[in-house]
Amino acid sequence: MDAHTMTAKRKLILYIAMSLDGYIAKPNDDLSFLSIVEQEGQDYGYNDFVKSIDTIIIGRKTFDKVISMGFEYPHTDKEVYIISRTPRPDYGTFKYYTKNLKDLVLKLKSEQGKNIFCDGGAEIVHELLMDNLIDEFVISVIPIILGDGVPLFKKGRPELNLRLIDSRQFDKGLVQLHYIRT
Repeated sequence: MDAHTMTAKRKLILYIAMSLDGYIAKPNDDLSFLSIVEQEGQDYGYNDFVKSIDTIIIGRKTFDKVISMGFEYPHTDKEVYIISRTPRPDYGTFKYYTKNLKDLVLKLKSEQGKNIFCDGGAEIVHELLMDNLIDEFVISVIPIILGDGVPLFKKGRPELNLRLIDSRQFDKGLVQLHYIRT
């Protein structure tokens, strides 16, 4: 076997946190509830996960929210596709993408490289689910019931069977579930 034959196909992985009742943000895109699981020295496997990817797909609203919180977007060493309806100029490794998301994902999956990280938000997740493009789900469940907010999974998507391949619980009550499509 040559090296090309041994190369595994790139996977699109949703890596995200949500409340126990399925919300990724409170109303008005408030992410403050995530702080209840913050713990010095604990990243819940995030750094190891980031080493396994070289490309990120993120919705423009989610990207703008991260920037508005005073953070620099941390993945300047990755190829980042910001999915937007409004064209904007690319800068550095950040590319604003306004075309068909399915076409982008299929193109990326066909290329050589590490896995692809879907960094949200709910609109992007919904569109990817509608086209059955997410290969793995790493969902960190935060121990809180919000009652309202931005649901991770919108109504109207197709049924999808998954297989649990790992689950981990942490001191602060976070439970991380890792599923693959069956």
